[in-house]
Amino acid sequence: MEQYQNNVLFLSHDETDMARFLKGYAQVDKTRAGKMMASVSKVLAYTAQQRLALRQPLLRLYNEIETFRHRAVTDTLMTVKRMETARTEYRGSIPWLKDASVQLDPEKQLEKFRRVQSQVKTSKLEYDRLKSDVIQKIDLLTASRCNMYSHVLAAYQKALLVFWEKSSKTMSAIAESFKGYQHYEFTVIKDLAEPSRLLAERNSSAFIDKTKHEKIEEEEKDNQDQLIDLNQSNDDSKGKSYSPINK
Repeated sequence: MEQYQNNVLFLSHDETDMARFLKGYAQVDKTRAGKMMASVSKVLAYTAQQRLALRQPLLRLYNEIETFRHRAVTDTLMTVKRMETARTEYRGSIPWLKDASVQLDPEKQLEKFRRVQSQVKTSKLEYDRLKSDVIQKIDLLTASRCNMYSHVLAAYQKALLVFWEKSSKTMSAIAESFKGYQHYEFTVIKDLAEPSRLLAERNSSAFIDKTKHEKIEEEEKDNQDQLIDLNQSNDDSKGKSYSPINK
C-alpha cells in the first residue's frame, strides 16, 4: 500500500516535469507544433494535479488498514494465545486428576483429590470462556474487515473514477482541437533512411556471403596475376640466355 502511494506520487511528479519540459519548448517553437506542445503540457499538468487527489482516499485506506491490523488483529491474536495457554493447562491437569484418582486414599488423600478436581474444573471453565471469546472476536473481526473495506474502498473507487473521467474528457478535447493539423514530417529520419538501409544490408547474411565471395575472387585474381608475372619473368630470362648463341 505504501509503495503504491509512492508510485502515484512519483508518476504525478513525472507528469509535472514533462509538462514543464513541453511548456519550455513551446515558448521557443512558434509553429503549430509549439501550440500542440503547449496544449499537451497543460493537459499533463492538469492530470498530475488530479492524480494527487487520489492520495487522500489512499491515505485513509492505509490508516484504516493499519488501525485494523495493529488493534483488532493484535487483540484477537492475544486472545488466541491466552486460549492456547488455558487449553494446555487444562490438558495437563487431566492426567494429574487421573493419577490422583488412581492413588486415592479416602482417609488421607481425599482433600488432595478435591483440590486437584477443583483445579481441573477451574481450568476447564477458563478454557471454555477463552474459546468462546476467540470465536466471537473472529466473527467480529471478519465483519469489521468487510465493513471497513466496503466503505473505504468505495471512496477510493469513486475518486479513481472521477480522475479518469476528467482526464479522459480533457485529453479528448485536446485531441479534437488537433484535428486538421498537418502531421509533422521527420526529415531527419528520411536522411538517415539510406545509411540505415546500408547498415542493415551489411549486417545481413547475404551481404556477408557476397563479401566472402568477392574476397575469394580477389585472391584468385591476385594469384593469377602473380603466375602471369612469374611466366613473363621466366620468358625474359630465357631470351637473355639464348641471345649469344643466336648471334
